[in-house]
Amino acid sequence: MTVLGVVVLGWPAVATCRGQDVREAIVKIYSVHNRPNYYNPWTSSGPRRSTGSGCIVEGNRILTNAHVVEDQTFLQVRRNGDSRRVQARVLAVSHEADLALLAVEDESILEGVAPLAYGDLPNTQEEVLVYGFPLGGDTLSITKGVLSRVEHQSYAHSSCDFLAGQLDAAINPGNSGGPVVHNGLLVGVVMQSISQADNIGYMVPMPIIRHFLRDIEDGTYNSFPSTGAVVQSMENPSLKERFGVDPDQTGVLVVRVIPGSPADGVLEVGDTIIEVDGHPVADDGTIEFRSKQRTQVGYLVQLRQVGESIPVSIVRAGQRMDLTLTLHRSMREDWLIPMEQYDVLPSYYIYGGVVFCPLTKNLLKEWGSNWYNSAPKELVARLATNFRGEDRDELILVLKVLAADVNEGYHEVTNWLVDEVNGEPVRNLRHLVRLVEQDGAHPYVEFKNPNGQILVMDRERVAQSRDEILSTYRIDADRSEDLAPAAKETGGSES
Repeated sequence: MTVLGVVVLGWPAVATCRGQDVREAIVKIYSVHNRPNYYNPWTSSGPRRSTGSGCIVEGNRILTNAHVVEDQTFLQVRRNGDSRRVQARVLAVSHEADLALLAVEDESILEGVAPLAYGDLPNTQEEVLVYGFPLGGDTLSITKGVLSRVEHQSYAHSSCDFLAGQLDAAINPGNSGGPVVHNGLLVGVVMQSISQADNIGYMVPMPIIRHFLRDIEDGTYNSFPSTGAVVQSMENPSLKERFGVDPDQTGVLVVRVIPGSPADGVLEVGDTIIEVDGHPVADDGTIEFRSKQRTQVGYLVQLRQVGESIPVSIVRAGQRMDLTLTLHRSMREDWLIPMEQYDVLPSYYIYGGVVFCPLTKNLLKEWGSNWYNSAPKELVARLATNFRGEDRDELILVLKVLAADVNEGYHEVTNWLVDEVNGEPVRNLRHLVRLVEQDGAHPYVEFKNPNGQILVMDRERVAQSRDEILSTYRIDADRSEDLAPAAKETGGSES
């Protein structure tokens, strides 16, 4: 699945918004991006340019995709029909839901423009209009499609599953972030396509857009909540019998509870979730969110904000129980390996030329578009059980070794998981730095991987070689900025 936009041939009638032509509220976005290089985390990949689409909404803000402004260093927007470009800035962004809000520095270009009003999700088979600036020209494209399906899909920008609307339309880059309009009202934002199929595009639908807008009302983006319960389907009769569930009862089986999550201490492994927020849960893990339309049960949780509660009914040891989950943390806090990250610099630490960093999805993608097959198999396999535990919230790698006398014999070590430092399990990169740099009488630092293999470094030789290694490889610092203050001044933190 690729992050693109939607366009179809033809010239449909133009919708109006509050008596005004919708075209007045459409903008073209010009972005300059500078993506970090996760394999050389002290550098970047260099600037590149792209264009996208957006629309003016309430509050003199511009709604678009997060991937249109990811890792941006410079933004401009141009209103449809205007020749001027004005500088813009990002007000809020949800990389999980692929949504962003922008503000312009010169609001005079917005004078006299009625913002697009928000509508509701149309029924399937209803026609919608798509506005944007796809490749092939510089003027506005207005095209028509059909909302053919509404269900959970994986958002290409974040690898997260959310409700999405499928549009029966052809696809071109440049429409990304453009509004999807029904009866003159905004009902979605175009976001991606399936490159292996014809005329299949997707939009972020209004329920997800409304969640984003409500989330940022206090000026802080909190993301989408998670229950922290890992479940499996219960379509097999023997499975139901084993866990004391009536054959006519439907639900999903709790197979894991993530430590520290909302489910921790409330749900137990072996519970069967039969209802969420009053909606019966089917054996395949779906709920009916509209008449005769089903999607994943997680949709009901994703409608809530972080900090809100949700009622859950379960069967435990044959008995029904009605419980409440307080959704106190976001889905991001469940992950041991962070999914796609943007607008942040990668963390790294160099000790004696040995480069340490967390395992992230961004790093795996450094192996190219076919990363799933070309990245080291033992690292990719970790994504299958990507949940934090009580004793670890990052996986730390020896990414590579910058060859020097002090690390002779280790020059070929790459993508080497660090399990322990001096016999103590490593919780995260900041913890590793603290373990390495803590005062101690032992002259060596010993790193061990899960297979029992060991790297040993001489503290004194490492200290003597530090400046020379950094100078030789033209690296400004031996650690990323996020590690410098805490690691050097206070000894770091384990959390």
